[in-house]
Amino acid sequence: MAKDVRPVHHADRRRDVMMPYAPGLLVRRGSLLFLSGVTAAPVYHSHPHRDEEFDLPSNMREQATLAMENLKKTIEAGGGSLADVVSATRYLTDVKEQDDLNHVWASYLGDHVPTTTTVEVSRLATHARCKIEISAIAVVGTAAPRRGGRRSTRVRARRKK
Repeated sequence: MAKDVRPVHHADRRRDVMMPYAPGLLVRRGSLLFLSGVTAAPVYHSHPHRDEEFDLPSNMREQATLAMENLKKTIEAGGGSLADVVSATRYLTDVKEQDDLNHVWASYLGDHVPTTTTVEVSRLATHARCKIEISAIAVVGTAAPRRGGRRSTRVRARRKK
């Protein structure tokens, strides 16, 4: 079964403006992939956090690029691509840097416009140097996701029994 995702627009929508997001997306077919928030920091880092693992760029464009790369890797591990994102929540520590984020966002997504919410927060939990965190939901087709890591291996082992 192929995925089927369609944009939803208001009947009285303005067509003289470019919208960087869709007001709504209707999912008729596909598998939902829920993605944890990613920052510019490596997805796999120590817990409790170790400061030396968070040597991050100081500007939004570079951090947004690293965060988008982390998002892209996670979606690809689930069998999809950035074009499969249907919804994203973007948390910024300084809303004045939203234009820099939007520039990077558009360079990765092009004409694809998922639903988005952007929120300014005082600090991100991952690390004080993190400026951006993105969580997302994607709808992927029926291709099996790539499996990896210890948990997936255990699941496969249990299924063989």
